[in-house]
Amino acid sequence: MTDHETRLQRLEKMSVQLDSAFRIPVIGMRVGWDAIIGLIPGIGDTLMMVPALMIIAEAKRLGAASHVVARMGLNTAMDVLIGSIPIVGDLFDARFKANRRNVAILRAHLYEKGTVPHRHSPLQTA
Repeated sequence: MTDHETRLQRLEKMSVQLDSAFRIPVIGMRVGWDAIIGLIPGIGDTLMMVPALMIIAEAKRLGAASHVVARMGLNTAMDVLIGSIPIVGDLFDARFKANRRNVAILRAHLYEKGTVPHRHSPLQTA
């Protein structure tokens, strides 16, 4: 396993914790720490921006192209901005899963570059 693959797997595990760690009984929807902490008015979404930015920073260190980093940044900005709207933003945050999206974008890009082997990512399934 390459260093890039190891680092990417670490990001995938982190994104699952942030976006899909818990299953809500009855409706079966999965949410993570991002949606839960995002419920805290005023600071929740701001706090959860830190790990999202860590994912983007690691993408840069892994050699992601600037357009890939920009797309990831847009996902994170949408997550923070829309997520900060009471109630509607919380529902958006629970469904959008920006961190999982970003890591999936990064995996696809690194695969195209030949840096990581192709494999079915657990992020592609909900």
